[in-house]
Amino acid sequence: MNNDTIAAIATPSGQGGVGIIRISGPQSAGIAEKISGLCPAPRFAHYGAFIDTNKDIIDSGLTLYFKKPFSFTGEDVVELHAHGGPVVLDILLKEILQYDVRPARAGEFSERAFLNDKIDLTQAEAIADLIAADSEQAARAATRSLQGEFSNVIHQLVEELTQLRIYVESALDFPEEEIDFLADDAIASKLYSVREKLSTVKKSAQQGRLLKEGMTVVIAGKPNAGKSSLLNQLAGQESAIVTEIAGTTRDILREHIQIDGLPLHIIDTAGLRDSDDVIEQEGVKRAKKMIEKADRVLFVVDINDDRADSEKVLLECVPKDIGVTTIYNKIDKKEQSAKIAEDGNAIYLSAKSGSGIDLLRQHLKSCMGYKQKNEGQFIARRRHLDAIDVAEQNLHTADINLHELKAGELLAEELKFAQQALSSITGEFSSDDLLGRIFTDFCIGK
Repeated sequence: MNNDTIAAIATPSGQGGVGIIRISGPQSAGIAEKISGLCPAPRFAHYGAFIDTNKDIIDSGLTLYFKKPFSFTGEDVVELHAHGGPVVLDILLKEILQYDVRPARAGEFSERAFLNDKIDLTQAEAIADLIAADSEQAARAATRSLQGEFSNVIHQLVEELTQLRIYVESALDFPEEEIDFLADDAIASKLYSVREKLSTVKKSAQQGRLLKEGMTVVIAGKPNAGKSSLLNQLAGQESAIVTEIAGTTRDILREHIQIDGLPLHIIDTAGLRDSDDVIEQEGVKRAKKMIEKADRVLFVVDINDDRADSEKVLLECVPKDIGVTTIYNKIDKKEQSAKIAEDGNAIYLSAKSGSGIDLLRQHLKSCMGYKQKNEGQFIARRRHLDAIDVAEQNLHTADINLHELKAGELLAEELKFAQQALSSITGEFSSDDLLGRIFTDFCIGK
């Protein structure tokens, strides 16, 4: 529990109708009485003047007092709602800081809420994600995380791992029972169940990261396949130079767009081919690097070209673990209709006329996990995915220890590591350095 009292302006900088100063700590109520001239009753709004030490009026507004533990931080909290001018708020804050109060660090209110068990770490991060959300989908997903949906899923997995560890470690501690617990189908069944559930959570978390950060889509393919025209169609403007000359694009071109509020980072790359041109060689090298970092690759193929040759380039340049959508372009030259393949991984369109672009937009929304009702979606961060990856690897090794090595001690150890990795997501098992990095990214006043 913190013994010091902190304060900060909780509303964005600039002019507005209302500005809020938040105070948290043991001296909050006393400071509110000195500033407002009254002893505020908990959870009631009091209107009156805000005065300085000379009894001069600074402003007038509302004083709200939340007595611990029934507050956001779990401490005594006071909010002063004044007029939203930056000068007024600065004067009011300076007055508050005279009373043995220090300015709050970035994210310190949320950090105190976490340390006082008002929220867990994923909920704390969801606060920042909700504030920073730039689409309705991301905001709704962040709200679900803030309400604890992501945390509940992780807690359930941790609980199942705990029960499995209890069973395994009890058998190790009491060998005199002469039970070959490694041959017990119940262990294998429970381990399989946890791995399957973790895989499902990972897919949801990956989609949640895309909603938060946006999906990186790389447009790749052979020269003159229509990559730049496709970029221009998706961007809605002439971002790339389009000519009949193969190899026009030499460098990386980037566009940031939204499809129904979903953020998309689109990257156009140099045509993939062997070349004696030093500049073009560098362009191809950069294209391959961008492909390796992509969430999705749109591999553009001229529908009139030899498909076997294009497939060879695809296999050589795109890693197998990256999702690919093949774009069969220039259907206008064959008078074909735009369509999407039955497997959903190929689209026939014309980047020149725009026919089929709406199909592509819908496809990209689907790849990002767009759902009309958004059930089961929550915001996730890169550190969440990293922790899930670690737990997934631990459980894979645990499976090997169980079925191949028949090593009970090693099985128990991997189960413990998996549990620790998942617990780090909600903050039950987190280092102080990690907490410092997370809350530093928050805004002041939150």
